[in-house]
Amino acid sequence: MPRLSECDPVTGVVIRASRRTALRYERDRPGELVHMDVKKLGRIPDGGGWRAHGRSEQVRGRGIGFDYVHSMIDDHSRLAYSEVLPDEKGATCAQFLLRAADYFARHGITRIERIMTDNAFAYRYSLADAAALLGAKQVFIRPHCPWQNGKIERLNRTLQIEWAYRQVFLSNDARAAALAPWLEHYNTRRIHSAIGAPPISRVSPT
Repeated sequence: MPRLSECDPVTGVVIRASRRTALRYERDRPGELVHMDVKKLGRIPDGGGWRAHGRSEQVRGRGIGFDYVHSMIDDHSRLAYSEVLPDEKGATCAQFLLRAADYFARHGITRIERIMTDNAFAYRYSLADAAALLGAKQVFIRPHCPWQNGKIERLNRTLQIEWAYRQVFLSNDARAAALAPWLEHYNTRRIHSAIGAPPISRVSPT
């Protein structure tokens, strides 16, 4: 039976998918499966937003739009790559995939076999050519089951906690510039709790 929190309080109809399994998995080798996703973040106005000036200035920064943080993570090693881009359109996602694959290749993951994403329109209809160029197969999660893409969802959370919201940034450019150094730390020095070592320890840099 579904939990009450997953049902409509009036009709009792399930309105939210429940997790079917708590089974964790990890692929056997780097590149066997990578996960992709996009996280949307509100842009920071020059001089800082509410994190710098408090909730009393609630209108600061409203209407200036969003940044889209595109990320890819390897299932086995947890090696990750992210970029701050202006949108999440199909062409942007496809170009990001190729750059991420190049980053992975430079860090020892020379072949990507499968790419797992959610069912967003840009992923379902715009990645085919880029995936074919890499010789990779696309894999989609079940609709409304984000935990199937859990490794990238957890990376998104880590990005927010340890990069985007860890300190007060006084401009959007300052936050964007801090991403690459953080990724270098994440991949090469930070101990990943799931594997007990930095992700780079599970790949062979070329």
